[in-house]
Amino acid sequence: MADPGLRLRLQSAAPIALDLALECAPGELVAIIGPSGAGKSTTLRAIAGLHHPTSGSVVCGGQVWLDTARGLDLPAHRRRVGLVFQDYALFPHMTALGNVMAAMGHLPAAERAPRAAALLARVHLAGLEERRPAELSGGQQQRVALARAIVVKPAVLLLDEPLSNLDANLREEMRFEIRRLHDEFRITTVYVTHDQAEAMATSDRIAVMNAGKIEQVDAPHLLYTKPRTRFVAGFVGRTNLLEARVEAGALLLGNLSLGPAAAAGIAPDVSGNILLSLRPQAMSLHVTEPARESAALIMPVTILERTYLGEAWDYVLRPEGAELRLRAAAPPLAAHEIGAKLWLRIDPQQIAVVQ
Repeated sequence: MADPGLRLRLQSAAPIALDLALECAPGELVAIIGPSGAGKSTTLRAIAGLHHPTSGSVVCGGQVWLDTARGLDLPAHRRRVGLVFQDYALFPHMTALGNVMAAMGHLPAAERAPRAAALLARVHLAGLEERRPAELSGGQQQRVALARAIVVKPAVLLLDEPLSNLDANLREEMRFEIRRLHDEFRITTVYVTHDQAEAMATSDRIAVMNAGKIEQVDAPHLLYTKPRTRFVAGFVGRTNLLEARVEAGALLLGNLSLGPAAAAGIAPDVSGNILLSLRPQAMSLHVTEPARESAALIMPVTILERTYLGEAWDYVLRPEGAELRLRAAAPPLAAHEIGAKLWLRIDPQQIAVVQ
């Protein structure tokens, strides 16, 4: 990635072990997801200058903020960073306008109020400038926090679980608001969240962290459909992890043949045992045997369990001729009884080989 907006390489032993490298293009929004303790927030703190790694570098907009090899470590106040936290960190005694103006010490006094009011209008808070945080909803407080972070024109915007304190409906609304603001201002952004749907909806790319390392960085749809590792496949959404093997060009699950391995995008030189990731959405259930297209994998199955999720049915299936269980999703009107014998069609293009 040429001339990245943000480039970092971090190694640290405490408080969380880190060993990672990440690049963000100018104006790109990269979300970081991973389990608790993976090092997501510590990574943000290192970018902001609030955590000092054992070794590494942070370069933003062509300016070196950290280079431990050269003994360079700019303090936090000299890094052009906008920070938004999950608790908003607003001054309770100040109005919305005052909170935004508090970040504008770099501007002449006469310019601060009109510029802050204009930015509050852009985050849909016109008319609420004189309200204090206690008089604003959680979503409105978050908009004030975003406006305050943006007003300094940061080189990078760091969002640390910014929506975690909001209820589900408001959180969904704010996802689109964050993406709208990002598209408008095009600030290079690193967004830490535990909510995978939030990351999918807002980001250009997602980095999956595990135990201080980045396992995969990809566009949301590629991360979901083509996970590269067992951890990513199991962490991002739901999947079936299947021990399979390739023999003489055929893809086998136990004694059950799924058809040509090439139909699943498996390279001709692959043979022996492999691990597959198969998403529930890659499968469809049929009452009668579907036409056997050359690109489809079809097998008879029996329903072992079912759960109604509102937007879909979640089925646990047992293929005939194989000692395994598969999770499949079906539309809410596709209700089948436990014990029903059906046909399962698998889209081979949605099968991923993982390490």
